[in-house]
Amino acid sequence: MDTPSRGVALTPMETRHDIILATAELADELGYDAFALPEGWGLDATLLLTEAASRTRRIKLVTGVLSVWGRTPGTLAMTAATLHRLSGGRFVLGLGPSTRALVEGFHDIRFTHPADRLREATTKVRAVLAGERAPLDAGSGSRPLRLGQPPVPDLPIWLAAMGDRTTRVAAELADGWFPVLMARDQVAGRARAMGKDREAAGLRSEPLTVAAGPLTVAADDPALTRRISASCLAWYLSAMGDVYARSLTDQGYGDAVWAILDANPHPRPDAGVVPAGAEVVLDELTAHGRPRQVRDRLAGWDAAVDLTMVGLPPGLPWDLIETTLRAAAP
Repeated sequence: MDTPSRGVALTPMETRHDIILATAELADELGYDAFALPEGWGLDATLLLTEAASRTRRIKLVTGVLSVWGRTPGTLAMTAATLHRLSGGRFVLGLGPSTRALVEGFHDIRFTHPADRLREATTKVRAVLAGERAPLDAGSGSRPLRLGQPPVPDLPIWLAAMGDRTTRVAAELADGWFPVLMARDQVAGRARAMGKDREAAGLRSEPLTVAAGPLTVAADDPALTRRISASCLAWYLSAMGDVYARSLTDQGYGDAVWAILDANPHPRPDAGVVPAGAEVVLDELTAHGRPRQVRDRLAGWDAAVDLTMVGLPPGLPWDLIETTLRAAAP
């Protein structure tokens, strides 16, 4: 039996600097293939991954993900090339279209045509990383510049995408697809469709790496793991704008989504509720329970994706993080 390929993914709400780095180190020690750190409105993911690069030796380091609204394509390319050098070639640039709540509420930029923005940013970043002059908007009148360090044309770019238009961009332009809060069967079905889109577009011949997985918590107390998983899921659906609620509704879980929204009129990150009527969503999007139960649930993901990402809810005590990582280790 082949050894499963596993990664670790944190959430943007995890802001404990020491815990983030300790998680990266333990994941590296346990044989995980990737460590993904997102960026929202808290810590700068690129700075933390720079430090993680100096503390790890083999694991891939992924921005999982950076918003295409928060940095220019030139800055993204410069950052990616720098992290590639500092990590010894272990860096993966993860980009995403973000959400209206974050783009407008934090970056003060109007959130329009996110798929077009994702396509434009990805295309420009690739060009700069390949050593080309920066593609400038028509009519700017400026002299386009090249990256001031050795080009990295093969640096992997993963795109987080959930809607039809953004997944089409990922199929055409990305090396990897990194969806969030998508049911396992939906990931598998969408990946097949993206493969066909990729072949039809003829833009990238390499296979698309599919990296996805559930929120994961392992402990000897199953009730505790359910409570933590439910709280994190409820927070995403009720307090992070409407993108995740819409995505799950489109996946066929509309009744469960509405039940969760009704149960969390005043959402809190540490006290979210998933009512019994919405248990199906908790089952699809989380792997919680005793260590053996978690391993069994993750095995189903291993058959559906190339890289099973073990998502850790924010604020987990270190003992639960260690238990979870050891239970889910490849």
